[in-house]
Amino acid sequence: MTRTTPLRPIDVEALFPELAAHRGTTTRLHPRPGSPQTSDSSVGGPMLWPADEPWPVCRVAHGRGRGRRPVDIHHYRQVLAAAWARNQAAGPTEEEQELLQELHREHRIPGTSETDPLPMIGLAQLYRRHVPDLPAGPGGCDLLQVFWCPFDAHGPSRYDPALHLHWRRSSDVDEVLAPQPQPPVVGSDGFVPEPCALHPEQVATYPFAGLLPKDLCARIDAWDEAQEDKAKQSTDENTAKPIGYQYDLSIPPGWRAGGFASWHATDPYPMDCQTCGTPMRLLLTIDSTEWDGGSSSWKPLEDRHLPTHQYATPTEVTVGRRGELNVFACPTDPDHPHRWSTQ
Repeated sequence: MTRTTPLRPIDVEALFPELAAHRGTTTRLHPRPGSPQTSDSSVGGPMLWPADEPWPVCRVAHGRGRGRRPVDIHHYRQVLAAAWARNQAAGPTEEEQELLQELHREHRIPGTSETDPLPMIGLAQLYRRHVPDLPAGPGGCDLLQVFWCPFDAHGPSRYDPALHLHWRRSSDVDEVLAPQPQPPVVGSDGFVPEPCALHPEQVATYPFAGLLPKDLCARIDAWDEAQEDKAKQSTDENTAKPIGYQYDLSIPPGWRAGGFASWHATDPYPMDCQTCGTPMRLLLTIDSTEWDGGSSSWKPLEDRHLPTHQYATPTEVTVGRRGELNVFACPTDPDHPHRWSTQ
């Protein structure tokens, strides 16, 4: 089903004509629950992965022998969703509550070493033919496949995620690996995506205000503050949330490809290629929500009647404290290692 982003509540280029020179595009992926196939772009769907090629694994030393089982996580979500769909007021029955408690239990995998090869989770795959803002991969590759380790135990802090990105030519794949490996347990249910079909939509986008020329950024900040002051001074209880550049006019929420990264949780910092020094470009945003109270103006027209608490998290993926993960690629050579930031 098509997903359509509403027109922006204000024409931002009419307010700030200089923004026209900075306008870009991004492809909102609009993941929604479905049954994608290997020939589809998807989140949490089966990968077009060759049967004779090793599946990506994590070999970093960290705990991996205790956690929840992916099959239990999927079952837990199904039971809970069915209970709320049946009766919003009553919720799960006593029998369902007992089942949910059992499904939420952690399990131990005896004899597991901290360096045993741990199958990564197939998070997403994107075909260029489906996603307008997905750049070409190395050597004419048309398919980007994204995996991650199901434990936050990486990097200097030992609390960072670990991604593995793989480009391939889809026409080179004959026999597909099936069944596809899964980790026996995961560190958090937010690492386990629900299978989602994508409904890509290309929309206009503008850079994070802090990365615009100083004078333009200052004027945008002043306009934002004026909107907030006006809302605070209003005595009308029905006054809508003030419109702001960051959450309503520049960068859409949700999973998307290309465009500009948001830096709302940290100050912007350089994302240069560590191989050649070239400034990198946003490749993919992995988001915990498709919209929320702060970004509800981006809610697709087809979903405007749906309650946020039930439908804004179709993938069930959680990044950090319900944030987003921005993945960057080198525009000079897509074979160079990717970088990412959590916001």
